[in-house]
Amino acid sequence: MLQFFCLHIFGDFKVFNLLRYITFRTMGAILTALIISFCLGKPIIAWLKSKQKQGQPIRSDGPESHLVTKKGTPTMGGCLILLAVSISTLVWGDLANAFLWIVLLVTLGFGALGAMDDYKKLTKNSHHGISGKTKLLGQTTLAIIVAYASAHYTDASLSHSLTFPFFKDFIVNLSWFFYPWAVLVIVGSSNAVNLTDGLDGLAIVPVMICSVCFTIIAYLVGNHIFAPYLQLHYVANVGEVCIFLGSLIGAGLGFLWFNAPPAKVFMGDTGSLAAGGALGTIALITKHEFVLCIIGGLFVLEAVSVILQVVYYKLTKKRIFLMAPIHHHFEKLGWAESTVVIRFWIIASILALVGLATLKIR
Repeated sequence: MLQFFCLHIFGDFKVFNLLRYITFRTMGAILTALIISFCLGKPIIAWLKSKQKQGQPIRSDGPESHLVTKKGTPTMGGCLILLAVSISTLVWGDLANAFLWIVLLVTLGFGALGAMDDYKKLTKNSHHGISGKTKLLGQTTLAIIVAYASAHYTDASLSHSLTFPFFKDFIVNLSWFFYPWAVLVIVGSSNAVNLTDGLDGLAIVPVMICSVCFTIIAYLVGNHIFAPYLQLHYVANVGEVCIFLGSLIGAGLGFLWFNAPPAKVFMGDTGSLAAGGALGTIALITKHEFVLCIIGGLFVLEAVSVILQVVYYKLTKKRIFLMAPIHHHFEKLGWAESTVVIRFWIIASILALVGLATLKIR
């Protein structure tokens, strides 16, 4: 919006030419979202506390310390993230860009679904929210809409295709299988981030790490000079999602200020489902789904730990881990919460570097 306003009304002033550059507007989006988070964080948390007398319901079968240290902490802090991301994206983004709207709307859609889940948990005073079937149906519906829209605005040669890291010319045309694949990527990413969000700061930092990496990827893939040079598959106009990712980075930093141990607010499904859905969507439209599995490998690990635990228990009535997701397993082993969180951040950083290396190794 700012780009359109300034260039069309004050286009004669050369200083406003900076708004033509995605890099400049991405930095603006980061700072704007960060400032919004800092300014609105305290009042939003105070409002959430006033509405949530007992805070987020804590699992009785979880780590015993959580019943003491996390009791009374409000949830739905994802509202702060969504507000900061939305305002910053609308201010700095090119509102004529379809990919920007796709990512923003799917984020708000998954956020609304998460808010419904959080609200039901609060009203029932239980860690069980809306049913798994209802949540999955909503996520799947949104993912199919996103898949159709992204295919419509992507060049026909890539619209239904699957690309692979390390292979520059290997492309598979999925045809109608593209839609189940899109559902798997977006819904899987959303739920994986949601499962990771169990300790103070554990989910938001890897989300920011993934966002930084995909800001680089989206910029390169959407640049008609850098994409051929790096032998990436060029996707026209996709670079504009850097503005959204910059907003998510800034909002994440601002949220971490309040979510750092001991957390004053939890992200809740409102934030985790939204952030995961956004990352999955961006991976889909930039044609880097497999790279997301590497960069977001921590989320994959958390999700796989839950799947293995459930399947193994149903088959043997025994558990692989002391508790799933796996971050709780290490807590049960006696690791301090801060130790688990920081070590998982380190793992996420290493995986991010490996994922970025795939851009050159082709």
